[in-house]
Amino acid sequence: MIISSMTPADIRRALLLREEIALLDLRHEAAFATGHPLFAANLAVDRIAIEAEVRLPRRDVPVVLYDDGEGLVGAGAERLAGFGYTNVRALDGGLSAWRAAGYEMFEDVNSYSKAFGELVEARRHTPSLSADEVAKLIADKANIAILDVRRFDEYATMNIPGSVSVPGAELVLRAGQAAPDPETTIVINCAGRTRSIIGTQSLINAGVPNKVRALRNGTIGWTLARHALAHGADRRGAIGPFEGGPANARDVAYRAGVRHIGANEVSALVAATDRTLYRFDVREAEEYAAGHLPGFRHYPGGQLVQETDMAAPVRGARILLTDDKGVRADMTASWLAQMGWEVYVLEDGYVGTLEVAPPLVLPKPDAAHRYRRPYEGTDIAEGAMQAYLDWEYGLVDQLRRDGTHGFYVI
Repeated sequence: MIISSMTPADIRRALLLREEIALLDLRHEAAFATGHPLFAANLAVDRIAIEAEVRLPRRDVPVVLYDDGEGLVGAGAERLAGFGYTNVRALDGGLSAWRAAGYEMFEDVNSYSKAFGELVEARRHTPSLSADEVAKLIADKANIAILDVRRFDEYATMNIPGSVSVPGAELVLRAGQAAPDPETTIVINCAGRTRSIIGTQSLINAGVPNKVRALRNGTIGWTLARHALAHGADRRGAIGPFEGGPANARDVAYRAGVRHIGANEVSALVAATDRTLYRFDVREAEEYAAGHLPGFRHYPGGQLVQETDMAAPVRGARILLTDDKGVRADMTASWLAQMGWEVYVLEDGYVGTLEVAPPLVLPKPDAAHRYRRPYEGTDIAEGAMQAYLDWEYGLVDQLRRDGTHGFYVI
């Protein structure tokens, strides 16, 4: 199979001009995490049959494949062609050509979402507390509420003692119930840094009356400070927005440039076959399963901001969000817009017939091929945790050197 190619400069130009492009790394995730371009997405060649249709919904989207000398591109192009993809090219010279051009290489996974989180903290000076400071507040029985913004399964595995699970996009919708007293200090934590920064800044942006602080470096920082984690917790924050929260969330989305649209505009987006459109329902899985709009894939808002490359590998595509309460879609959209996406929120879409089905769950990759995150599980070496934090601290400088991101912070 003869495959045409794009140079590293061609790809950089497409990214700068916001053209649609899916730059796909065909290696396994563990290899991908050792280094890749900022907006590359991992789609291992042996996962194409499982993931391509979901992650690449438009069959003529520009796709560029690369490896690092493993010889995967030919097989990847053939498999994509077999599934009807008609605009598949190779990165001329592979990853070594990207390096040789002097372009930045980013380690780890979900790198540009994490880099964006670091940029938010640098620009907004998102307030935080150290692990020792939070531990003292707990010991002193201070008036605090600790909200864990990770997925519930992560929270149940290990959590800060006394914390409650409130996944990221749920914060504005549930903070009023979790901390009804405006004098309560809200402490936001995740495993590392990104989700706690975004969660803390979400509540600040939306005007919560409480003082809000991120737990600096999350459960990693807590562990490195020699504090004990709890395990098996099942506390979930109930719905109860703070006064003005929903209206403020909509204003935050407006300030970020998000557009609210109705059914007519959605039909126009769907009919535009020359553009990729991702449609995500950002509610909780149980809500989605009970009834959702046809054509929308489930992706919780907090994870969508954290894992944007996994959910939407076509950079330059359009994203449409839905949420029957509006708040979660607005807050999620506000962050995606700041990350350079053309993003819309659907208004009043829940009046027709809803589909009743559980969320689509893709089979997990072979554990041997997966990158072990330094912030998951309970048996990670302290050296790996510290190295991960040190890497995150350097991401803002990497963004500056790379120059393709187009992020802004309201």
